[in-house]
Amino acid sequence: MKKATGRSLKWQLIRRLLILQSLILFLVLGIMFFRGDLFAFRSMDRTIEALRYAVQRDASGALQLRDTPELMALRSAEPALWFVIRDTQGMQISEGPVPAIFNRISDVLPGIGQARFGSTVDRAAMDRPEARMRTVYTPAGEMQILTGTEGRAPPTIVALGLLLVFLKIGLPIMIVIVLGILVATPLVVRGAVAGIAKAEEQAALIDIGQRGVRLETAGTPPEIASLIRAVNEALSRLDDGYERHQQFLADAAHELRTPIAILGIRIAALPPIPERLQLITDVARLTTLTEQLLDIERLGRDIADFKPVSLLDLGKRVVSDMAPLAFPAGYALDLIHHGPDSLVQGDEAALGRALASLIQNAIDHGGGRGTINVHIAPGIMEVCDDGPGIPAVERDRIFEPFYRLKPRSRGTGLGLHLVRQIAELHGGNVKAGASRTGGARLTINLASAGLTISPATAS
Repeated sequence: MKKATGRSLKWQLIRRLLILQSLILFLVLGIMFFRGDLFAFRSMDRTIEALRYAVQRDASGALQLRDTPELMALRSAEPALWFVIRDTQGMQISEGPVPAIFNRISDVLPGIGQARFGSTVDRAAMDRPEARMRTVYTPAGEMQILTGTEGRAPPTIVALGLLLVFLKIGLPIMIVIVLGILVATPLVVRGAVAGIAKAEEQAALIDIGQRGVRLETAGTPPEIASLIRAVNEALSRLDDGYERHQQFLADAAHELRTPIAILGIRIAALPPIPERLQLITDVARLTTLTEQLLDIERLGRDIADFKPVSLLDLGKRVVSDMAPLAFPAGYALDLIHHGPDSLVQGDEAALGRALASLIQNAIDHGGGRGTINVHIAPGIMEVCDDGPGIPAVERDRIFEPFYRLKPRSRGTGLGLHLVRQIAELHGGNVKAGASRTGGARLTINLASAGLTISPATAS
């Protein structure tokens, strides 16, 4: 199974919230900016700035305006342009339709730095004209400029204003949003998925031998609870299907045992013809397959009635049973015992089939030559052959159900899988390695399960 490569839920939420909040923020700021709430696209101060650099004096010292590009653009864009320019000596020039209420403002308010006229919250006075007065320094000296005409901001000023709005308003708000999301989102996610932790622990218990386990929905959000319920329903269907599958295998195996036994008796009664040995081998394979199917059903129910078993006696019996299959296939079959004859608590029939499966595997894959050595030691059953061996990368996979090193080889691919199930049922394990001659070495280790007992204790 491929590992998950997507980002965690926390970082997905953080990324999406940042994108959403940023879009909303900049959309609101953009609307406010272009509505003029954050930036003045038209301003009387821009008119004053255009006039400021156009003021000059003639040879006699009188005030006059020179046609600067800014002033010409202002006059072209604002046909109703009006202003009053007055110096400190009271000399002034004016242009356009100056409202009557502003005719004498400059005379009565000399020296005023800046002022704004006409803005009021009094509804009755809302229709009065507005004006802006500023004292500025021009090429012709200090001047007091009064105007009520708003000049348009050039594109460069608009761009600069947009940048300033981002730096002074947008960026600080964005920093606060980012910090808030980074702090709040992990807390929200942790609280939202807190109920999933128990479901995760329960899911880890689901196994071929732990059927019937269901995930709890308590404490999980409704969106996740619906997913857990769907998983539970799928598990129920799988359990039902597995039970039907197991029952079918058991029924089929029981039905096959009788005709296979009859077939074996009839073949044994045949005269010694060349095909007789091959028929005996084929019937033995059918018998093994039938027993394997029964083992699947029995292991599904977990064997619990363990009794003391002598591995040495078990090994002698299995080697004796398998010798008629090994010798005609070109092998010598040897039983080697190491150490005292200790006993293990277990199911004798299951352990016998496990050892027989290891010997059958050696017969099938040992290359048809050499010696198959069966080693019995306290808590250990081991089978070695002189064949080509098992590649290191395949030594774990050969115990998977229906897996075969050679896809077209004979056999069901269940034998070694059942060996592992039997070993694990007894609290042990089975491992594959290399023999001294480079062939395969398959070892069932029951000593680590703590089931090994001495003969004196068993008696």
